[in-house]
Amino acid sequence: MANEHAADADDLALYRQSIDNFDAALIHILAERFKITQKVGALKARSGMPAADKDRERAQIQRLRTLAASADLDPDFSEKFLQFIVTEVIRHHEQLQR
Repeated sequence: MANEHAADADDLALYRQSIDNFDAALIHILAERFKITQKVGALKARSGMPAADKDRERAQIQRLRTLAASADLDPDFSEKFLQFIVTEVIRHHEQLQR
């Protein structure tokens, strides 16, 4: 029984390390994404384009819902995650337009 608990603790530590690695990768990917969206925001501000593009948002949500389903991830979760990101991007774009 003690060996089982030790093995479980080792497995848990490995799983948590993997989760930590994925979290770090997500942060770096998000940072790179926001660097590009800042460039998009600056371009939109220069060109007088609106901060938000509802058609693009709808297309992106549908695309990510499809990707999520094919990756066996809850499409509703992926939509909420993207919506959170898009809201933040639009906020940045609006700041650039001021």
